[in-house]
Amino acid sequence: MGRAFEYRRASKEKRWDKMSKVFPKLARSITMAAKSSGPDPETNRALRTAISNAKAENMPKDNIDKAIKRASGKDGALYNEVNYEAKGPQGSLLFIETATDNTNRTVANLKMILNKNHAEMVTTGSLEFMFSRKAVIQFQKQGDMDMDEIELELIDHGLEELSINERTVYVHGDFKSFGSLTAAIESLGIENVKANLQRIPNSPVQMNEKQIEEVEALIDKIEDDDDVQSVFTNIA
Repeated sequence: MGRAFEYRRASKEKRWDKMSKVFPKLARSITMAAKSSGPDPETNRALRTAISNAKAENMPKDNIDKAIKRASGKDGALYNEVNYEAKGPQGSLLFIETATDNTNRTVANLKMILNKNHAEMVTTGSLEFMFSRKAVIQFQKQGDMDMDEIELELIDHGLEELSINERTVYVHGDFKSFGSLTAAIESLGIENVKANLQRIPNSPVQMNEKQIEEVEALIDKIEDDDDVQSVFTNIA
């Protein structure tokens, strides 16, 4: 009985910890999308996508509504998308995307994290050619889905690759096809869709388990920063 209780408590704490990190980042994405193109998801595809991502992570509706309303306040105008690049341990390269209302704070925090973990920030743009920007969309495969038909439909909208890992479907395309691919998936009536732009390494490097653990420990620390939205690396 005691062990079961401890397991349930640990499981809850793990979920709460994830929510405490993920929900603010999702909320910031929603606010920025609403500020950029309006608070109506019917006419704002970027906002629809941000809301869909939030729902896929089980973010409460109240949180989503508050994030949309925040766009009409002064806070919504303050966020800017700023990217940083770094060289990490074991020859790793890091591309860090942030949404910040204070670049001085963000860059200071990132430099401190990097310097303490055998990494350093490099000039913006010096690593960009090492990554290709791709639209990456995922959803759960349902029993009645005709994947061949879905793939054929998406090819007309920029699909480059479709893969399935267990029951999760991954759709890849060029970043310029992000809007058309998300719209096509939406038109198929597929729900609980996650969609974002990712940076895929052009020359991924192989590392052993210990090396990967060191790099992932650094990425975890970077992602803990409230301003950081995504971190991409060149690990295979």
